[in-house]
Amino acid sequence: MFNVETYKGSKEKQYNMLHKQLRALLEGEPNQIANLSNASALLNQFLDTTNWVGFYLIENGELVLGPFQGLPACVRIPLGKGVCGTAAGENKTLRVEDVHAFPGHIACDAASQSEIVVPLVKNGEVIGVLDIDSPIKNRFDEEDQKGLETFAEILSEYI
Repeated sequence: MFNVETYKGSKEKQYNMLHKQLRALLEGEPNQIANLSNASALLNQFLDTTNWVGFYLIENGELVLGPFQGLPACVRIPLGKGVCGTAAGENKTLRVEDVHAFPGHIACDAASQSEIVVPLVKNGEVIGVLDIDSPIKNRFDEEDQKGLETFAEILSEYI
């Protein structure tokens, strides 16, 4: 059974608790959809001032919508297009302070102002991305990036 935790202490300590919770949720479960679903729910509960938390997975050379929390979203994103497609294509985290200033941004939710996208890598290959949007500009900082990259690394062990 999952209990909602009150995250205390520094942002680093909060992310460490999140990582422990993620491992506990995923341990022993081999189903990718179940694990991605629980991971998106956990992040949605953990993060404040976000309006979309979810995953896109690579299928036939494009990103396809996976489990998420938030409003309905774009279903398919070409690699190299938008923030998600660029992060996947370049295999690097993109932290965007103002999505409206990002060339080729794909607006799935008009309320989104900032975004962070972290590649999911398994056996050295990008298999998808973790995508998080916020309705405020410059929501994500270096500590968020580090914590979310670790989250994605842990998750990749279970999907």
